[in-house]
Amino acid sequence: MSKQTYRVCFCFRRRFKMTAGEAPDEIKNLFDQYSENGIMNPDHFQRFLIDVQKEVETTRDDAQNIIERCTSELKHLNIFHRKVLNLEAFFKYLFSDLNPPLESLGVHHDMSAPLSHYYIYTGHNSYLTGNQLSSDCSDVPIIQALQRGVRVIELDLWPNSSKDDIDVLHGRTLTTPVELIKCLKSIKEHAFVTSEYPVVITLEDHLPPHLQAKVAEMVTKTFGDILFTPGPECLKQFPSPESLKKRIIISTKPPKKYLKTKDVPKEGEPQKEKTSSNDKDTSAWGREVSSLKGGIVTDYKPDLEEDSNEEEDPEDGDPKSTDSTQNIAPEYKNLIAIHAGKPKGGIDACLEVDPEKVRRLSLSEQQLGKAVLTHGKQIVRFTQQNILRVYPKGIRVDSSNYNPMIGWIHGAQMVALNMQGYGRSLWLMHGMFRANGGCGYVKKPDLMLKPGSDDQIFDPKVRLPVKTTLKVTVYMGEGWYYDFHHTHFDAYSPPDFYTRVGIAGVPADTVMKKTKTLEDNWVPAWNEEFEFPLSVPELALLRIEVHEYDMSEKDDFGGQTCLPVAELRKGIRAIPLRNVKGEKYKSVKLLMGFEFV
Repeated sequence: MSKQTYRVCFCFRRRFKMTAGEAPDEIKNLFDQYSENGIMNPDHFQRFLIDVQKEVETTRDDAQNIIERCTSELKHLNIFHRKVLNLEAFFKYLFSDLNPPLESLGVHHDMSAPLSHYYIYTGHNSYLTGNQLSSDCSDVPIIQALQRGVRVIELDLWPNSSKDDIDVLHGRTLTTPVELIKCLKSIKEHAFVTSEYPVVITLEDHLPPHLQAKVAEMVTKTFGDILFTPGPECLKQFPSPESLKKRIIISTKPPKKYLKTKDVPKEGEPQKEKTSSNDKDTSAWGREVSSLKGGIVTDYKPDLEEDSNEEEDPEDGDPKSTDSTQNIAPEYKNLIAIHAGKPKGGIDACLEVDPEKVRRLSLSEQQLGKAVLTHGKQIVRFTQQNILRVYPKGIRVDSSNYNPMIGWIHGAQMVALNMQGYGRSLWLMHGMFRANGGCGYVKKPDLMLKPGSDDQIFDPKVRLPVKTTLKVTVYMGEGWYYDFHHTHFDAYSPPDFYTRVGIAGVPADTVMKKTKTLEDNWVPAWNEEFEFPLSVPELALLRIEVHEYDMSEKDDFGGQTCLPVAELRKGIRAIPLRNVKGEKYKSVKLLMGFEFV
């Protein structure tokens, strides 16, 4: 036990005892139970892995291998003690990467169902490097998204000011067709580095027919045989991710449905955007995601104006608003595998299911927020066969995000978030797509795909019976002392940490709880247990955050992670924490226990 000194003023210093990470009493008791004379041999350790960690298929050789890997770094142990575990080595194993919180299952969901049966990792305005108004266009954020596992990339296509060529436009930033080709080539090069399952490119297209033909040439030349082109007609059913491995899919509105291109702002002239003080984050890492408790609550406020750039489609055959079908570029139309469109006639027309064809519908977060209040079950039914894409409202110029869970619990496959920022909404997105081997496709629960009459369709607002209860024990944490400067959290004393733990899911399951705050401790040991009754565990995400209490200012951020409950490993596990951007810390971890009862 050493001491740490903090300078309070020129003539006064405070000294605090520095406690090393020590196993909590419950861990010591477990070690005593599964060891003899302070030694846990491979037979003891195998029994521990089966009884406590519920790793029922573990063999003695498996146990021996883990012991040797764990003790190999403990240089002070003699050769004999590297074949067994003492309390120090056992504690090291529990906190090590050999004891992760999620099952190592790889891609284990059934991937042979139609695309509409999956949640798909989706980005919004994927080409932007920062905010939605003035940041640059680049292929770098596209590459980063694909490397993280994102499977849906969005590109905006506009004519240039003279309408004789293509620009990717946003705010003050214009890029040339050369840059568009660069984006397409980057997608091709990096599409299947992280996952071999299909990448969908959604085009927000504002082009006249002659430029659509030019885009078709670029796309065809870039992707060649890996481009999935089923023909000009709508599909009757979407293909499966398995059948589309290493294929590129284009999704946009058929040419005849496009509004005539509006004038494009001149270079250097900003687009008009509506802003609201209500959308500012309330802390450095983003405000709490909107609550779902007691019903569907969204960020939608009736007094706010709707987005000025909503994706609306006119009805077919409206000569005042559509290009003549005689000028349609057939080569462009033939590229479109997932047809998009929003028919006139209100939300009922939008959610109408056609048994002869499938399509993609896009709704802003505000439109979804209104629709779920009155058409929740219809949305679930629509998404059983068709694809729903949800995108951020236009006033999120800072690249902030909405709660993606609102879309997921209603079956929306493409819940598009701004990947340029960070915050709790993105943490949920990261957590959702850690499932199924991180391949970017997560199979929807069977209860959301069950067809039938209105009283048989899944309704997120209805409280269902509890299927299971997740018991979570927060034992302790360590690593902050190594990853942060000793005055990062408090200039005059060691940090005062507490942990928030809870569930994001259907409204009945959504809750957050917190431990007590432990003062002046770099290695806090909370030893607190929480219970979370779950009615739809298949949709539940376990949220974990650590904060440092500050009496005079906002609490400091100490780490976070989000994990799919369906893939949690039972037993006592090491939980690596991440920074606000989702990047894993080198040393910071929590020791937690998970049990389903």
